[in-house]
Amino acid sequence: MHSTRTKYINELLNTENEHLKKLNEIVLQSIEQEKLLLESIAQHDTEQLSLGQRLADKVARFGGSWKFITWFTAMLVIWIGINLILIGRGRFDPYPFILLNLLLSCLAAIQAPVIMMSQNRQEEKDRKRNENDYVVNLKAEIEIRTLHQKIDLLMQEQFKKLIESQAEQIKLLQSIIRDNAKHNGNDKNKGSGQ
Repeated sequence: MHSTRTKYINELLNTENEHLKKLNEIVLQSIEQEKLLLESIAQHDTEQLSLGQRLADKVARFGGSWKFITWFTAMLVIWIGINLILIGRGRFDPYPFILLNLLLSCLAAIQAPVIMMSQNRQEEKDRKRNENDYVVNLKAEIEIRTLHQKIDLLMQEQFKKLIESQAEQIKLLQSIIRDNAKHNGNDKNKGSGQ
């Protein structure tokens, strides 16, 4: 009877080890899938930019900086100062500064579409990033659901094994009780026979 118990306990331990191996395999598969997803997302981030796109980004970066505002203000002050200080024919853009207005209009006409191109590209990048975030979140949600199902399954299997183990223990206890009852009955018969 002792070998039967030992065999049964070993079977329970082996079953538990198999469950742990399955869980480890599931975790490793999940990690591999995560690596594939991250590689896919990284490929989207390493897009090749054309010369126009790189130029638009640089113009937008410089045109939206304090450095540009400082240089632009300094150029305006110098332009206006030279044309106010110089007398007579030395002025190249006298007081209503028509040439300056024309240059400012041309600068705005060129700078605005270039900045909009850069913003459109940035919006496209943001849209792709949002799509990638959605895919990652969806994958995480699916994995969480799968893990819940696996945990529920493991709990059910462990509960089933526990019930089986308790049933086996009850059988062993009943067997021991019967053996003790027989043994006690034989002892009483031997004692009354003397």
